[in-house]
Amino acid sequence: MRDESWEMMTEKKPSTGLRLIIFLGMLTAIAPLSTDMYLPALPEVQMDFGVSTSLVQLTLTMTTLGMALGMALVGPLSDLLGRRRPLLVGMLAFVGATIGCVFAENIYLFLLCRFLAGFAGASGVVIARAVARDVCEGPELTRFVAVLMMVNGLAPIIAPIIGGQILFFAEWRMTFVLLTLIGIALAGATFVYRETLPREARSRNMTDTLRKFPTLLRDRYFLGHCLLQCFIFGAFFSYLAGSSFVFQNIYGVSAQGYSIIFSVIGAGLLFAGVLPARLAGRVPDIIMLKYAVFVPLIGSTLLLAGFYFSAPLAVIVLLLFLTVVPLSVMGAASFSLALSRQGKNAGSASALIGCFSMLLGACMMPVVGIAGDHTAIPMGIVMLCGYGLGALVFYGMIASDHPAMR
Repeated sequence: MRDESWEMMTEKKPSTGLRLIIFLGMLTAIAPLSTDMYLPALPEVQMDFGVSTSLVQLTLTMTTLGMALGMALVGPLSDLLGRRRPLLVGMLAFVGATIGCVFAENIYLFLLCRFLAGFAGASGVVIARAVARDVCEGPELTRFVAVLMMVNGLAPIIAPIIGGQILFFAEWRMTFVLLTLIGIALAGATFVYRETLPREARSRNMTDTLRKFPTLLRDRYFLGHCLLQCFIFGAFFSYLAGSSFVFQNIYGVSAQGYSIIFSVIGAGLLFAGVLPARLAGRVPDIIMLKYAVFVPLIGSTLLLAGFYFSAPLAVIVLLLFLTVVPLSVMGAASFSLALSRQGKNAGSASALIGCFSMLLGACMMPVVGIAGDHTAIPMGIVMLCGYGLGALVFYGMIASDHPAMR
């Protein structure tokens, strides 16, 4: 009875106020918080469990894979049940899995808990995006998604600094204690926010909901955006997996120094996220997307050359900045363009985009460490391939649908 009365109170369209933006921004930040906060501790985790570089990078893979699969399930569920209930269950499950990470006694139990945490945390990421589509459309959607990415962009700045500082006075497990507290806070906040998908707009049953996936994937334009995010986020996740070892083991940077470098690049992601919000309605999304694809392609080419010729630390940081920062613009523009044609399929569409953006990254993370932790060449190759394939998809499947690109 309480759920029914609660949903009846939510028929009017929620506003895109500051509290909603902060809440949804924190939900989308679950992904970077779950990975970035313990990046400075990866070498310590490796020593604690006594495992290889590739195996400890597999902990990132399991988190990412869990998120990809979780998005594929939670998106359709949110179209069927509404946004609030799947989100609440997901946040509570995230808390339980993260507590498991705190007490894991071996790498295999830790891997399982990381997978479950990623699977549960996916509810925050995919539902936050679906809610954005529920309450906005057109240029307003682009602005709203861009603002969300700006809020979300704070996580890569703050998380590694917090993780690095934790290592000053505690072991790496304390990172997951903090993540548990964040999960509890988000679960509590879920009770406060109103449903954004009214009953009449929901899918009738799970079968109908799952049938949306093949329909969406037969849409060449939508599939193009899925593949674009797949390849470019694959490059980004290889950076996440490899950067800690590159800076700490090859360039001799401390965990705290690495966290500062990572945060500087994260700050670039944050400020780049301002561009789509400021330019929406004045510069076509497709033009923003074009430059957000090709600038990193140039940067990753120079980055691989820098790794091969053992460029100084300052040069590598600059090239990584050029390669990684446009991701904020790409994510906002591509997501807005992809969902602008989906209407009430927003939950399923958001799930597919999220799933694609995680899958390749999950596969590529162990590849970065395949040659050991004293070479950066594999990381450079994976990043260049990801951006190169993304550029091919952009021109082959997306740009042709826009008169501005003809």
